[in-house]
Amino acid sequence: MQTKRQRSLLPELIRLEALIDTLPATIKATELARFQSGLHSYPSYLIEMASFDASKPTLLLTGGVHGLERIGSAVLIAFLESLLQRLEWDHGLQHQLSQLNVLFLPMVNPVGMATHRRSNGNGVDLMRNAPVHCEDKAAFLVGGQQYSARLPWFRGNPQQPEAENQVLFELVRQKLFQSSFSMVLDCHSGFGQVDRIWFPYAKSRKPLPHLAELYRLRQLLFDSYPHQAYQFEPQSLHYLCHGDLWDYLYDESLQQNTLFLPLTLEMGSWNWVRKNPFQLLSSLGLFHPVKPHRVKRVLRTHLTLFHFLIAATASHQQWRRVMHPRMLRQEAMELWY
Repeated sequence: MQTKRQRSLLPELIRLEALIDTLPATIKATELARFQSGLHSYPSYLIEMASFDASKPTLLLTGGVHGLERIGSAVLIAFLESLLQRLEWDHGLQHQLSQLNVLFLPMVNPVGMATHRRSNGNGVDLMRNAPVHCEDKAAFLVGGQQYSARLPWFRGNPQQPEAENQVLFELVRQKLFQSSFSMVLDCHSGFGQVDRIWFPYAKSRKPLPHLAELYRLRQLLFDSYPHQAYQFEPQSLHYLCHGDLWDYLYDESLQQNTLFLPLTLEMGSWNWVRKNPFQLLSSLGLFHPVKPHRVKRVLRTHLTLFHFLIAATASHQQWRRVMHPRMLRQEAMELWY
């Protein structure tokens, strides 16, 4: 059992465990693993909004892959709190959630979060650690390096992925790949002044096989919520890198009897720094809003996106049935490639 001092190193964990203590019997919380840092250990919890049913589509929401980007975990925990409150009285939400599996993995890298590091406890950047090699020229250093764990973006040994990644890989294989359709939203921060939704590939500028489905998903989001401000695009428009988790899992999904669409939310944290330059004096300042009112604003900003993804996952058969793949792929190629 951790002491109060140990737990205070990770306030998101305190908040999450307080929620877990009040979960109704229909919602399942599982400790998937426990990661050691010195004398302390930190659990990684999976929250399932109902018993898993492989006959239903699945949505996985993840955060905290990079320990400095704690706002991703905070956003997911806030959304989970909202769902739990509404489930007590909202029959519409109860019915919607019965149509799919909704999974939360809010803290993929709790040691990195607790120690204020981008990497995990071994100095490895989990988003550069998968056994995937960039097909084109990766960005220098930021695209993944194997010089030293003292430098950021260290890949470690991709042939023996870190324990945190192994936990994530097994979760995706055991849950998402068992569904005929699944999506992931992985929540990050720190890239630019605009909130971006990225999809694979990060290893190549080539379009992925399910480009038409992703372009259609973008259409649905923009048509349904015309006043949103997301940029929806392939990561390769900005930089290429080795070892991307979602490239690896997406490629693996192509060998499975499933359609798996991984997305990454990159919250534009440069806006927070621009409005409050003193944030740069903190190790978290570049990646996390400091002012309380800005934290609250971020926590509510992405609720619409989360609800959209729940609806799009539950109703995937309807919007995919009316697709024109060849035309959509052509439009996507003209827009992005």
